[in-house]
Amino acid sequence: MSLPFLTPDDVARAIPVVRAHLAAGKLLAYPTETVYGLGCAPTEAALTALASLKGRPPKKPFLLLVSSEKMPEDWGLVYSRAAAALAAAFWPGPLTLILKGGEGRLPDRLRGAEGGIGVRYTSHRGIRDLVEACGVPLTSTSANRPGSPPAAGAEGVEPLFADAVRAGELLVLDGGVLGNVPPSTIVDCTEPLPRLVREGAIPRGELRRAVGRLAP
Repeated sequence: MSLPFLTPDDVARAIPVVRAHLAAGKLLAYPTETVYGLGCAPTEAALTALASLKGRPPKKPFLLLVSSEKMPEDWGLVYSRAAAALAAAFWPGPLTLILKGGEGRLPDRLRGAEGGIGVRYTSHRGIRDLVEACGVPLTSTSANRPGSPPAAGAEGVEPLFADAVRAGELLVLDGGVLGNVPPSTIVDCTEPLPRLVREGAIPRGELRRAVGRLAP
């Protein structure tokens, strides 16, 4: 099943359907400011289903999309000085920050090897409104099979995961075809000195111009 997700009216109609779908532990495909993503509510059972659908190694974590700078703190995550500066400069936008904290509030399988959880305050207005309405972060990984490029639109997502769509386990939000945008830049902020994990939509030079020595 797919739902249109282009206009404010589309988003408003989709929100109650998606909220019930995620609350049932099911999966979602959706547009972001970078690529189409796959996600779920941040629960152990839903994460297991998401990893199985994607064919993702069980120890490889997923990031979280949030609807405000405050939401990570509401879930027990902690901003370092560098993370706070980077968030102020680039959020909402294609910057993922790996933050400490969240113990007892978020599943440990979201954590990477450094012990933190990746978070992005998305600049996609529809997804931001959806996350805000659901009241919980939305897990995120690119909508592809390992080793293949992410789908550019809903029409590319559905054939990749046709069985899950037919079974009603995967709901697809059709936000149209996205441009050729790089994935988010990822910065590890679990230590006092930030570390660039992946240079993506925001290059290292832009990070440094914005926040100086607080950038990786």
